[in-house]
Amino acid sequence: MARGEEPLLSQGRPSSDHSDDRSMEEEDALLTGQKQQTGKQGWPFWREIGLFAWAVIATALVIILAVLYQHQQQTSSPKPSEGEWKNGRPTGKRNLIFMVSDGMGPTSLSLTRSFRQVTTGLPIDDVLVLDEHLIGSSRTRSTSSLVTDSAAGATAFSCGQKSYNGAISVLPNRDPCGTVLEAAKRAGYMTGLVVTTRITDATPACFAAHVNHREEEDKVAEQEVGEHPLGRVLDLMLGGGRCHFVPNTTDGSCRNDDRDIVDLAKKNGFSYVSDRKGFDGLNFGTGVKLPLLGLFADTDIPYEVDRRNMDDVYPSLDEMARTALTALQDATEDSDKGFFLMIEGSRIDHAGHGNDPVAQVHEVLAYDKAFASVLDFLERDDVEGVLVGTSDHETGGLATARQLHDTYPEYHWFPAVLANASHSAENLAYQLRDHIAGQHVSPLDTGIKTPPRSPPSPDSLSPDSQQQQLTQYIQNLLSTGLGISDATDAEISRLVHSSSDPWPASYIFADMISRRAQVGWTTHGHSAVDVNIYASDPGQAKPLRGNRENTEIGVFLREYLDLESEVEAVTKELKEKGEGEWMGKVVPEANLGNRGDHYEGDFRKRGVLDCGCVGGVEGHVH
Repeated sequence: MARGEEPLLSQGRPSSDHSDDRSMEEEDALLTGQKQQTGKQGWPFWREIGLFAWAVIATALVIILAVLYQHQQQTSSPKPSEGEWKNGRPTGKRNLIFMVSDGMGPTSLSLTRSFRQVTTGLPIDDVLVLDEHLIGSSRTRSTSSLVTDSAAGATAFSCGQKSYNGAISVLPNRDPCGTVLEAAKRAGYMTGLVVTTRITDATPACFAAHVNHREEEDKVAEQEVGEHPLGRVLDLMLGGGRCHFVPNTTDGSCRNDDRDIVDLAKKNGFSYVSDRKGFDGLNFGTGVKLPLLGLFADTDIPYEVDRRNMDDVYPSLDEMARTALTALQDATEDSDKGFFLMIEGSRIDHAGHGNDPVAQVHEVLAYDKAFASVLDFLERDDVEGVLVGTSDHETGGLATARQLHDTYPEYHWFPAVLANASHSAENLAYQLRDHIAGQHVSPLDTGIKTPPRSPPSPDSLSPDSQQQQLTQYIQNLLSTGLGISDATDAEISRLVHSSSDPWPASYIFADMISRRAQVGWTTHGHSAVDVNIYASDPGQAKPLRGNRENTEIGVFLREYLDLESEVEAVTKELKEKGEGEWMGKVVPEANLGNRGDHYEGDFRKRGVLDCGCVGGVEGHVH
């Protein structure tokens, strides 16, 4: 067909290698109404299809590989250098560090995180070391109450079984239960405890002793140094509580008898240190001779906010933890077994009991620092190991909010208020007590025995002048200790007359700064809130991910060290010893049952607690 005779519909159409033939076919189809058969699609079309399909497949493969990698990172564990893995646990040499943040609930982390960010100018996405290792949460009830105490909570960890409040590794049927530490020692592991409270307090006691009630701290001390049905089960102890180890004929003793448990410990092979100089001589673990007993305070080591001003007297939790890790590492260097170490940030709980937000944030920061040091140790150490951390319960019913008036509250809390404080409420109460005692004013009942100051001279001040001077002293104490310069007359009056106030002075100081920071508390006791679970490696601690019963933590501890048969053997041996004087007084049956699920009437304020202790600073049941 000549150019001038082209079909009309073909004019203006783009040309290509096949355009003439294709155009003619299309025009014929349009003019005749008959469908024409077309040939196969050309190379450009199929190239585009191929490229598209390749892109889809490649994207899918990338996504699948990323998901598989993340799953492997979360669920797998590195192979140990001296063994292989079987059933989700290592079979070779390994170390287990268990950390307890006594009384620390989720809000403790919120409080401390915001405090740290605000006071040091950090961005809002800067978090604690603990925050980066959160893997789950734990339910905490005991057999006798929905609200546990530290004894029942620690028994769940040490034995993997529930028990009643007050039980030190004893079950409701009054049978002793073998602990992970005792089983570890039997299996050839080295063992240790590091705390900032008394080494005979509930949490450490539950790993190395068995008594019917936590009050029996004298017996706990005896068992911890080897007067135990299993013999000596501890290689290292660092903490406070010296008063339970020295005879009641000695200044600073709190024993009910004249037994010298330090002497007993030495006879059982323990080396002993009791002050900062002795601790420094340990050279962060390289100068340790095991077994070691280190007791650095008559009762509890001071709160970190106060201890930092007495660093030449008391070691910190971090220092003790690092010393214990190095000592146990060196002691097991030539062994095919590693070690089990329990480290407790003990006084987070005490800060909650005292409703003291200043003490609370500094205790949590100290615990976070020790947690980081353990992580560093595991990173450097050639031996397989895992760190698991949790709390036995929450204390104080802490809230980062507080309604101060009947009107609808503002949405605020003020971390900077806490930064103005240089001392704990407990420390300020001790200072006030000593000042009052020096004036021979009615003393503050804190439960702490200290010698009175020299009696006043004959020309001592009149009662009115004494009260005026005391008021001025309290105002200065508030300003320098808590950064409070706007105390009301009512607040000052409560402190002036604190010896007759239902609350001890420490509670009054703590309430004053809590109100100004708008930090809330619901109780001076424990709460039933779930607590966090942390781990150095979520893969190794996979059974603890999610929401767990606290007994599952105890089961994990013994399973990680492959101690199931040793726990059974230890329990059998302890049962053969039977009930007796070695476990202390028998707890009444009424205190063993579950009283947590029905109402028993309004709370009635008591001056004396069930344990017989005077309520106040020393009257808490932690």
